[in-house]
Amino acid sequence: MPTSDQAHGFPRKYPSENRNSRRNFLKNAGAISLGLAGVATAAISSPADSASQNTATKKPGSLFSGKPSSLQDRIARVLTATIGMQRYNWEQGTVAQALLEMGEYDLVISFARAAIMRQSEGRFSVIGGNKPITDCSSIGEAVLFAGKLTGDPIFKQGAEEMARVIRNTSHRNDEGIIYHTQEPEKYIMSDAFYMLPPFLAAAGEYDESLKQIEGFRKYLYHKSDQLYSHIWDAPNRKFKRAAFWGVGNGWAAAGLTRVIKLLPDNRMDDKKRLMGYVKEVVDGCLKYLREDGFFHNVVNDPETFVEVNLSQMISYTIFRGVAAGYLESAYLEKAETMRKAANAQVDSLGYVQKVCGVPNFDRPYVAPEGQAFYLLMETAAKDLAESK
Repeated sequence: MPTSDQAHGFPRKYPSENRNSRRNFLKNAGAISLGLAGVATAAISSPADSASQNTATKKPGSLFSGKPSSLQDRIARVLTATIGMQRYNWEQGTVAQALLEMGEYDLVISFARAAIMRQSEGRFSVIGGNKPITDCSSIGEAVLFAGKLTGDPIFKQGAEEMARVIRNTSHRNDEGIIYHTQEPEKYIMSDAFYMLPPFLAAAGEYDESLKQIEGFRKYLYHKSDQLYSHIWDAPNRKFKRAAFWGVGNGWAAAGLTRVIKLLPDNRMDDKKRLMGYVKEVVDGCLKYLREDGFFHNVVNDPETFVEVNLSQMISYTIFRGVAAGYLESAYLEKAETMRKAANAQVDSLGYVQKVCGVPNFDRPYVAPEGQAFYLLMETAAKDLAESK
């Protein structure tokens, strides 16, 4: 299976250049002021504390002995809480991607190895029978990076087995678009943007990555709204869920952002097309941004609950897009509004509250993907600031 020199995604340096990447990330994170829309990094709102956490027993001198003292402290707490969460396959992959972009290479290797320990029938991270091909491939970029970094053939072999499943599966429509859900269900879902195309691109399978993206768009995208429906029921040729689920649109925006980064420069026409797709969905979401920096769970339905993860996902997308030059800096004001709102929801134990929450994603609560996108958002903000 071909590999790409860009399979590492966004890390700033390889470990041989920076063995103290985590300490440096946490040390510098709280010291950077973006100077955008009058919002300084150090001035982000203090986190919320629940009553149960306020009454918890705390060890003197513990990291968690009180509210975070800085952004650096808050990021450390979110990271600790995230690692302690139980995770299904897409959650393992999303958290691993956050670690990869943070430069937490030791943890990336650990997460990748754990995905291989749970590899079943070629699929990564299989727990509890949860085996959708797209979700299982979500950690593929991190596995490829771990193999490149360590030279351990177990990672290359695991990635090849996962790629073989993708290549040979019959669980696809007549156009070759892979269904997101586990057999026998045949649903195309917006979640898949983040799970499958980035692994294919990281593995050098650029044409297949772009083919899947175009297929997802064909069935889910609404040009007039600039938003994606959540679930297309292929056998019945109708939407299973036509709603513009906020996090589903966030998956699309962030997944497209990753593929843009992973495509080589000789695919500039493809990059530019995806850049246009990113701008469309960002604009589509921002039309429904609330003054408090949150979105409704279904972005155009004010009767649905208010949640924060889409804010993190779109902020991440904006920071990456502005840094790469394909989104205008004018977007940063709203990105900072959303970032501030998200930071205000981090409690003293490092849990990002009021994201679209586990286990059924039908209420504001906590979730590994919400934790991961907080870390991705803050990493992208830091990288943008350092690039200036």
